[in-house]
Amino acid sequence: MDFFGFLTMIGGLALFLYGMKTMGDALSKLAGGKLEQVLEKMTNHPIKAVLLGAGVTAVIQSSSATTVMIVGFVNSGIMQLSQAVGVIMGANIGTTVTSWLLSLAGIESGNFFVSLLKPSSFSPVLALIGVILLLFVKDDKKNDIGTILVGFAVLMFGMETMSGAVKPLAGVPEFTSLFTAFENPILGMIVGAILTAVIQSSSASVGILQAMCATGSVSVGAALPVIMGQNIGTCVTALISGVGANKNARRASLVHLYFNLVGTALFMVFFYGLNSFLRFSFLENTASGATVAVIHSAFNVASTIVLLPASRLIVKLAYLTIPKTEGEDMDVQTKVLDERFLERPAFAVAQCKSAVCDVAQLVENAFGLCRVVQENYDERKVQKVMDIEGEIDIKEDELSSYLTKLSAKPLSERDSKYVGLYGRCITDFERISDYLKGIAYAQKKLARAAESFSSKAQTEAEIIFEATQEIVECTVQCFVHEDADMALRVDPLADVIGELKKIIRRNHNKRLARGECSVELGMALTDMVTSLERIAKHCSNIAEEEIAARVDQYALHQYARSMKEGNEFYKDLTETFREKFSVENLEES
Repeated sequence: MDFFGFLTMIGGLALFLYGMKTMGDALSKLAGGKLEQVLEKMTNHPIKAVLLGAGVTAVIQSSSATTVMIVGFVNSGIMQLSQAVGVIMGANIGTTVTSWLLSLAGIESGNFFVSLLKPSSFSPVLALIGVILLLFVKDDKKNDIGTILVGFAVLMFGMETMSGAVKPLAGVPEFTSLFTAFENPILGMIVGAILTAVIQSSSASVGILQAMCATGSVSVGAALPVIMGQNIGTCVTALISGVGANKNARRASLVHLYFNLVGTALFMVFFYGLNSFLRFSFLENTASGATVAVIHSAFNVASTIVLLPASRLIVKLAYLTIPKTEGEDMDVQTKVLDERFLERPAFAVAQCKSAVCDVAQLVENAFGLCRVVQENYDERKVQKVMDIEGEIDIKEDELSSYLTKLSAKPLSERDSKYVGLYGRCITDFERISDYLKGIAYAQKKLARAAESFSSKAQTEAEIIFEATQEIVECTVQCFVHEDADMALRVDPLADVIGELKKIIRRNHNKRLARGECSVELGMALTDMVTSLERIAKHCSNIAEEEIAARVDQYALHQYARSMKEGNEFYKDLTETFREKFSVENLEES
């Protein structure tokens, strides 16, 4: 191979790796995080875990990516270590799909229809379709499909280029002797492990081996230990991902390593033990891309069949390596936001939704506590509201930082829109918690001063608390369940709460003029009512965001105004809430 042939080989390798990454990322993006969410809701059924792990990996074309996701799930407390084992085993099977696709490049036939199966025959057509979808179609999903097709075409073109560039090496004695040396099982394993660890993809390293097989210089005996080593080398990505994670996540990465190590060791001892007696003649045969795919699949399927029943022993081995410490379980908390998920942006967006939903539920709980305290003061409930507000502050900071990192990732138009929506909604929920803290503090201050509202003022407070609790519940439901019908109830109710605030303030001024209320209690009531009205406004913001997301409408406030002007449904809802909360009857003479 001359210098220019070497450049061609390097270029082919670059295109191959780029095409594989592009296709895998686009497949994951098209799935919109749904595949990862399937894994997140994993059951304890081992067979189902293996099948799901294989299916997800076959789609995203990377066992390393799947395993890193699993490490993230375990680190976040979303998945138990025992659940992770089956998924990891399935990921090893799923990654073999790539080697079968690449083996199509070795098809040789004079039959027209058989030749059509050769990637070099249909890849140009796929590339053309992909480019048309990317350049001329204004649709996010179709653009992702176009990227997948172009990525696949680039992948196959890179494979063909590599294979063509290395073919002249068949006549080079040094190259032939190199692969003869790989027939040594230990050396072949080390080479396969190092190659895969460097490029961090067993699918890519298997593809490179399949390209080398095009020279006709690679025997089955040389290819087999290299493939064994590739299964060990792919564990490096998960081990790196486990750095800085909690103990359980590090154990998950060790489970991946031990599964491949034990499977490889058992296979090598069994296979080469038999070979020492039976002398398998097929080891001297020339390996092809299809041969590599068969060995890769057979090994991973056989390892899973043998080791799945012993999965508990692998887990125990991980615990022996990283012993369990006292109180470890108490430190593990479910954390939906993990840095590892950022490598799968669509799934990370879904996790952000879960994080905002957690905050929304906390806000609803805090409001319920405030209402109970308003009717019957309880110091512990007041403190709980304060604690919830502090927890929400922490979650808001964490989510805002996470969303900033996520926004820098390649996002679809839909996901980009939701990143902005979640950022705005978490701010509104956090502001609601601030107002609830202020209300709780006012309640505490009144209780310590042994002061209480008059019966009329208390009735007014209970009515506006009831109305505001309903708007908070509607808002949480519309956000958590993406319920547009519930979202439409929020703005009319916010208007009614605004009317209640004005009436209560007028009533207070009348009582103050008659000497029926003290200035201090009046100020406390006014501040409380003002806080409730502002909570309603933030609820309105969140509901409008949800409505806009459903109707693909960005001009939020303009949309809200259009709802109020001449909309009978809006007017009917407003009148219903007026009657429910006795707005007209509340006004004092």
